[in-house]
Amino acid sequence: MIPPNPTNGPAAFRLLNPDWTRLTAQVINQSPYFSLLSMRLIDLEPGGSRMEIDLGRRHLQPFGVVHGGVFSSLIDAAGFWAAFTEVDEGVGMTTVEMKLNYLAPSISGRLIGLGRLIKAGKTLSLADARVENETGRLLAHGTVTLMTLSGLVLEGQNEAPPKFASTA
Repeated sequence: MIPPNPTNGPAAFRLLNPDWTRLTAQVINQSPYFSLLSMRLIDLEPGGSRMEIDLGRRHLQPFGVVHGGVFSSLIDAAGFWAAFTEVDEGVGMTTVEMKLNYLAPSISGRLIGLGRLIKAGKTLSLADARVENETGRLLAHGTVTLMTLSGLVLEGQNEAPPKFASTA
């Protein structure tokens, strides 16, 4: 479950179109970088995301623990997709700053990234994300600042159904 945002609360978010959410998750999960890390988007909801990585030997650094870049990628992706749920249709985003605290190592199992939108703006948005193991132990926490960009389009977005569900 994605933790709620105490600042905005669920009522502040626009309702996502479930068809758009399914198609977007499919595009995300088939992207080359996500495939390289075995990272998957599990849940995408207004202001929140859940990503997972099933750890393997390829995720370990020479000392036998998960490389910090794996945690960093999970924080970045979970925060990014949580924020992306609230930007207008037809625009993209890119990370412009990230702050990350490594809190505990991991060597095996599953990493779960939980992203939460803190503030969506016209140009800059802020999200935070946490990485836990499958027992809920907090392994890393970070914040991600994202810039909204026109002309940056998600693969398949031109053929996608509307991003936001109709309220009429």
